[in-house]
Amino acid sequence: MDFAFSEEQELLRSTVRTFIDRSYPEARVRELMAGPTGNDPALWRQMGDQLGLQGLAISEQHGGSGFGFQEVAVVAEELGRALVPSPFLASVVLAGSYLGRCGDEAAQKDYLPKIAAGTTIASLAIVEESGRWDLADVTLTPDHASAGARLSGSKLFVLDGALADLLLVAAREPEGELSVYAVESGAPGLRPEPLHTMDQTRKLAHLHLEGTPARLIGQRGGAEDALRMALQVTSVALAAEAVGGAQRALEMAVEYAKVRHQFGRPIGSFQAIKHKCADMLVEVEAARSAAYYGVWCASQESDELPALASLAKSVCADAYFQVAGDNIQVHGGIGFTWEHPAHLYFKRAKSTQVLLGDSAYHRERLASLAGIG
Repeated sequence: MDFAFSEEQELLRSTVRTFIDRSYPEARVRELMAGPTGNDPALWRQMGDQLGLQGLAISEQHGGSGFGFQEVAVVAEELGRALVPSPFLASVVLAGSYLGRCGDEAAQKDYLPKIAAGTTIASLAIVEESGRWDLADVTLTPDHASAGARLSGSKLFVLDGALADLLLVAAREPEGELSVYAVESGAPGLRPEPLHTMDQTRKLAHLHLEGTPARLIGQRGGAEDALRMALQVTSVALAAEAVGGAQRALEMAVEYAKVRHQFGRPIGSFQAIKHKCADMLVEVEAARSAAYYGVWCASQESDELPALASLAKSVCADAYFQVAGDNIQVHGGIGFTWEHPAHLYFKRAKSTQVLLGDSAYHRERLASLAGIG
């Protein structure tokens, strides 16, 4: 069992980091997060045309590169490091993972090549009134009375829902099983409402559906396993993204501790700052271990994935939140200002904690899987 990345995967990391450093400096991130969609279409196309990032884990048969989840995790970690506002998590990981496992060859042929090329942005809509990322809470019921299915209801906290060209909507059939229906942007009765969120670098939407025509994806009532797998894989990708952000927050704190002087010497020489930075390092490395174990499980589709997805998500999100807060403390007064990027990482860390289920939810799942819940 080897969790280390290969030389080729580290080369991918270096290439992606170079692209991000050039294309997404802090000033550009701030511009994008202030906009309605948080995405730069030109840079999104470059990711696809020049780097092929959107098609990394999509099979060559469907227009992708045919790599595995480890490559996706490398990209997620680098995007998280720079707080890149993009629909990568929603389109490539969440929606792409479901489509790749849905068993619907026609839908895969229609949608996956466009997702791989970056010409279609997709997302998966699950959450409803309860606010929980639990499939048991899906209640939206399709109407099969007329020709084709129609959806009426709402979905909350849809990643990049106002930007997506393709929305995969989880619904519960009258018989009780789960299905997924595809709704394309501009469909009659579809109204995506952008949400005002604390973390402006991650865009969420509230979907309103009023008799919206929809296409069944996969077998009717047979979506639960693929949905569950998509959520687990995305939880691991989110954990990798959190490691990237936590690592950058640690680096910011250490850099500042070296250059900020008080009483004639760097604040990093004071015991309190030394200990805080040391504790931050421990948090980051523990999170990295959990994330990489989860990445390995996802890439191997291991039986351990359900447990490791929840473990990685809870450990990495909490570590990110702790390290991002400590980074502000190390910076002191300047760390609380709008002009300094520390608060952007703190807000992203908080949004990471609650996205796909908070830490309490995932710990309950772990306990249940271990037979102690």
